[in-house]
Amino acid sequence: MKNLKALNLYLILALLALSSCTTGPRLATTQDVPSKSTAQAAQPDRLALRIPAGDARFCYEGRIDFSNTNAPVVIWQASRISIDFEGSTIRLLFDDAKGQNFFNAQVDGSNTVVEANEGIPVSPATLSGLGPGRHHLMLFKRSEANAGTVQFRGIEIAPRSKVWAPAPPHYKLAMEFIGDSITVGACNEDGTTDQWDDRRTHNCALSYATLTATAFSADYRNIAVSGMGIAIGWVPMKAGEIWDRLYPDTNSPPANLHAWTPNVVFVNFGENDDSYPKAHGQPFPSKFTDGYVALIHAIRTAYPDARIVLLRGGMFGGAQSEPLRKAWESAVTQLEAADNGFSHFVFNHWTSTHPRVADDRIMANELIAWLKQQPFMQAYR
Repeated sequence: MKNLKALNLYLILALLALSSCTTGPRLATTQDVPSKSTAQAAQPDRLALRIPAGDARFCYEGRIDFSNTNAPVVIWQASRISIDFEGSTIRLLFDDAKGQNFFNAQVDGSNTVVEANEGIPVSPATLSGLGPGRHHLMLFKRSEANAGTVQFRGIEIAPRSKVWAPAPPHYKLAMEFIGDSITVGACNEDGTTDQWDDRRTHNCALSYATLTATAFSADYRNIAVSGMGIAIGWVPMKAGEIWDRLYPDTNSPPANLHAWTPNVVFVNFGENDDSYPKAHGQPFPSKFTDGYVALIHAIRTAYPDARIVLLRGGMFGGAQSEPLRKAWESAVTQLEAADNGFSHFVFNHWTSTHPRVADDRIMANELIAWLKQQPFMQAYR
C-alpha cells in the first residue's frame, strides 16, 4: 500500500511538471455583479459579468502566491494567466500594486501592453473591438519580480457571455532559468542607453530564456533578479538566498518546489559579482567559487533528476573578465567532476550594455543550437 501511494504521488508530480497549468480549488461558479465604475455602467456595452480570479477555468503558470485564492499575487516575470471568453470586450482587474508591473495582454495572438503600477489608481484595463465569438486571453508578466508585484482579481465581460478553460498546454519538457538582469530581459527594448525608471521597456517575453524555452515547446519559469550576484551585487539579496523563495525577498516564505519540477535548469551568474566591485575599486570576490558551488548543490538537492546547465556570458564581465572566468571555471570543474548531470555553456555573443532584443535572439540561437546537440535533450524531441 505504501508503494502504491508513493507511485500515485510520483505520477501527480510528474504531470504537474509537464502541464503546469494551475487551477484553483476555487470557485465553482462565477459571480454576476455590477461594475464598480458608474461611467462604465452608463456605457451601452457595459461589462457586468465578473469572473473572479478564483474561478477554476483560469489557467495559472508560474511561481504565484495563492494564499488568497481570489486575489493571487503575480510575482515573477514570465508568469502567465489564461482563459477563453466570449464577446468583443474584456476588462482585466488588478489590485494592490507594489512597484511597477507590466503585462503583455495577448488576445488571439494580438498584443497590448498593460500596466498596473503603485501610486496610480489601478483602473481596469479594457481590451475592445475583438469581434464576436470565442477568444483566447494570455496574460504574460513582462516586468521582473523585483520591480513590482500585483494582485490579479479576474476579468469582466458582457452579461450572459461564456468563459471556458483554455486548451491544456502540451509541453515536451520543463525548463527553469535562474539568473540576473541578462536572464530577465532587463532593458532589452531600450534605446542606446540602459534605463531603469520605466520598466515598460524590460520585456521578459523576448529574453533569451523565453526564446529558448519556446523553441523546445517547454514550460518554463524565470527566477532572475537584476543586479543579483553570488557573493556581491547591486542589490542586497544574493542568489543563494532567493532562488527558492516565493518572493524575491530574503524574508519570503519558501516556494513549493514540489508543485512544479524542471527537467533542465539553467544558471547564469557572475556579471554582477564582477561589475559591482570593479565599480567600487574592490577586487573580485574571493567567495564566488564556493558560493557558486553551494548554490548549484542546493539546486541539485531540490531537483535530483534535473540536468543542470551552467551558463556564463551575455555582457562584458561574462565574456572578458579574467577573474570571473577563472572563478567560474574552477566552480564548473568541481561540479562536473562530482556529478555527470551537470553541463556548461559559454555565450559567444556579448554586449557592453544590457542585451537588446536582437542580442537576446542571437544568444538564444547559440544556446538552442548547442542544446540540440546534447544527448540529454534527445528524450524531448
